Amino acid sequence: MQALQKLLANNRAWAATMLTEDPLFFEKLTHQQTPAYLWIGCSDSRVPATQLVGLLPGDMFVHRNVANVVVHSDLNCLSVLHYAVDVLKVQHVIVCGHYGCGGVQAALRNSTFGLIDNWLRHVQDVRHKHSALLASMTDEDHKLNRLCELNVIEQVVNVSQTTIVHGAWERGQQLAVHGWIYGLHDGLLHDLHMTATSQQEVGDQYAQAIADRNTLLAER
Repeated sequence: MQALQKLLANNRAWAATMLTEDPLFFEKLTHQQTPAYLWIGCSDSRVPATQLVGLLPGDMFVHRNVANVVVHSDLNCLSVLHYAVDVLKVQHVIVCGHYGCGGVQAALRNSTFGLIDNWLRHVQDVRHKHSALLASMTDEDHKLNRLCELNVIEQVVNVSQTTIVHGAWERGQQLAVHGWIYGLHDGLLHDLHMTATSQQEVGDQYAQAIADRNTLLAER
């Protein structure tokens, strides 16, 4: 219980600090949120979405799950995406993974943990799809990090193929889907250059992003 009391004390201190910096901060938060961004990231506690990009509460809508996976049968993720795109009218959807992801590592190694193994089958599908590229790598850390990148790229495609994003693009709504990855070792975000602003762009951007991964492999 003492640990929880510390959290409550931290909350009071944070709220006081925010009011000192802006006496109207919480009053403004009570009104309708108008974020420009939806962040789809990993549940890993070391990857705090808004903190990484220096945004305040209310500036970014957030969905997180293990290994930042977007599955067309996941009504939780789709509901968040629908609300962000159709109601909040976000302009950017950012799929962000991170290097050294434990979920991706489990999928790479065929580790077994129980219920979560079913969820990580989606990441294993990514591994199988790019098995030739991954098989050519001997360093396990490099292989893991490459799969983390490939997983982000594939999830950007999955977001772009949803009826929600299709509908937004068809009606001319300004919306871009991006793939980023975060480095736990240095705190830096990296653009994987997988960005789509229309259905026509998805295929070309995907081909280029995969070609970039092969180029990086050849340069090692």
